[in-house]
Amino acid sequence: MTTQQKRAVVLLSGGLDSSTVLGIATQQDGYTCAALSFRYGQRHTIELDRAALVARHFGAEHRIIDINIGSFGGSALTDETITVPTGGTDEGVIPPTYVPGRNTVFIAVGLSLAEAIGAERLYLGINAVDYSGYPDCRPEYLEAYQRLADLATKAGLEGRGAKLEAPLLHMTKVDIVNAALDLGVPVEVTWSCYQGGTEPCGVCDSCRIRDRALVEAGHPELASPRARQVSG
Repeated sequence: MTTQQKRAVVLLSGGLDSSTVLGIATQQDGYTCAALSFRYGQRHTIELDRAALVARHFGAEHRIIDINIGSFGGSALTDETITVPTGGTDEGVIPPTYVPGRNTVFIAVGLSLAEAIGAERLYLGINAVDYSGYPDCRPEYLEAYQRLADLATKAGLEGRGAKLEAPLLHMTKVDIVNAALDLGVPVEVTWSCYQGGTEPCGVCDSCRIRDRALVEAGHPELASPRARQVSG
């Protein structure tokens, strides 16, 4: 008798965090995964190329969905008239890299896919420690969304709806780096930079947070060229 595979959906941006989550779902939790990425009107799509590489590395099916919420504007990640921050954001201030409604839309699509393929988990790469300025990266947001998902889907009403999993929610960036390396995540191909180009800029907030964590974790060779030059 064959054992039915456990299935999960993983929202995969191609960055360090979501790639680590895919590693957790496949390597640690033993799920057969469908990785879901979005072409949402972001400044660049190099992250989608990297997501495909990470999905292939872990043997996950990879889907890219076009949903151009970026056309609404309102974020430095989608509107080139808004400057990408390089000096951090004051505590309590939502950064300009927040994309209006992005996680809410992405999770909804992820739940739709999960219900369609019978997946029991939807994994998210959100983190409340380094990105506490984002309203859709908070524990209370996830709890509320889970209640909605259980009410809004046929699977949820039948008691078999997908559960939202955010294993990185309370981890520091250094913890995430260490977890990624332990899980065999190809960190060198992940892309966290807010800018496009052929190599990470090393100055945007995402690059600075990532580079600092890589250096603190003892792996400066995986940091951006700019960070390696400074640390060297």
